[in-house]
Amino acid sequence: MRGLILAAGRGSRMGPLGDRPKCLVELEGQPLIARQIAALRRGGVDEIGVVRGYRPETIDSPGVCYFANERWAETNMVASIATAASWLRSGPVIVSYGDIFYRSELVRNLAAAPGQLVIAYDRAWRRLWTRRFPDPLADAETFRIDDAGRLIEIGGKTTRIEDIEGQYMGLLKFTPPGWSAIEALLSTLDSTVRDRLDVTGLLRRLLIEKEVDIGTLGTDGQWGEIDNPEDLTLYRNMVSEGELELEEPLQASRV
Repeated sequence: MRGLILAAGRGSRMGPLGDRPKCLVELEGQPLIARQIAALRRGGVDEIGVVRGYRPETIDSPGVCYFANERWAETNMVASIATAASWLRSGPVIVSYGDIFYRSELVRNLAAAPGQLVIAYDRAWRRLWTRRFPDPLADAETFRIDDAGRLIEIGGKTTRIEDIEGQYMGLLKFTPPGWSAIEALLSTLDSTVRDRLDVTGLLRRLLIEKEVDIGTLGTDGQWGEIDNPEDLTLYRNMVSEGELELEEPLQASRV
């Protein structure tokens, strides 16, 4: 199993910490990318790639190979994923955003989940969103699945809590058939649209085209995304209060 970390972007909303790739923001003394690499390896991933863009020289982890999104400032995450197309065509790949943290158990479960394209989501999202936002519905997006666990809606705005069965986490698994369907879809889009396409937008388009089923894997907390310095403070408090348990990075994965 391979894993791909999307680390091309800059943490522009991180204030004084925004002078580095977002994956290098530290949580409890360790950069996010070190925590991601450790979770992936403990979860059964034996080969890890990192997509670099902004200040690529600052990301240097042992035992990792690199892909380059040289147009990181003008493109979005789908363009970063596509830099590793050779991997995605040849076998399953777990893809991780660079600004999140999660546990190795989730990686292991995602690797074992059946389906051509599977995304992880947090069923207990309200516990975290009410801590992060004054109005959770102002930031949360629609997320609905059918009785078989297939995704049927994602990424919309709503004022109804019933429209949100969870929140997409930025962790997903591609297989070659799933990626083939995505490449076929991308080939139909104007280059400007492709450049701006994020993963949620891609998933929405796949739902419309119905060329591939999108499976889901639910979990209950014990993860987080970091968008701003306030998120860092929140997670540190959650750790100190025993609400959040962080796995320690592997020595070899330290940046």
